[in-house]
Amino acid sequence: MGAQIRVARFLHIVSAVWTLALAFLVVGDVSFRLLFSAPIPGTKEILQNSVVTITFLQIPLAIYSGSMLRTSILTDAMPPVIRKLLRTLAALLGCGLFLALLWGTWPSFQDAYRIGEYEGEGSLRVPVWPVRGAIAAMSVFGVLAYAWMIVLDWRGKLLDELEAPGALARLEN
Repeated sequence: MGAQIRVARFLHIVSAVWTLALAFLVVGDVSFRLLFSAPIPGTKEILQNSVVTITFLQIPLAIYSGSMLRTSILTDAMPPVIRKLLRTLAALLGCGLFLALLWGTWPSFQDAYRIGEYEGEGSLRVPVWPVRGAIAAMSVFGVLAYAWMIVLDWRGKLLDELEAPGALARLEN
């Protein structure tokens, strides 16, 4: 298994643990509101920034595992070469999407870091630059993942969707 897939799996585990921690935070916030009429300060800001970051941390493994949203109603009836060309086109579009995200996020990440931009008022202010940095970093990872999937597909290292759904099928063997 390649290092990039191990990193993608690690990021996925980080996002799962982070989600569990957020669940405890929400339960604690609701409990404190109910029992003591005192919410945990900053819960809204933490949740708001965490959801975006968690989502982007899961993107690389979704790409490598073939779990990105797709429909196969037309491609199932096509010959293997056409399916491979369509997978390549889809991966190139994915590269374009993540390059556009990177292009749109990088300047705002730099600005947020430079000026120390925060979100929230009062007792807890959450810095914005880590979220924007995660979006930028995972966009780079997304571009690299889609490009690597094209290479693997054209080298014959991926199973066709009709044989085994999920791109990691042959990578793990």
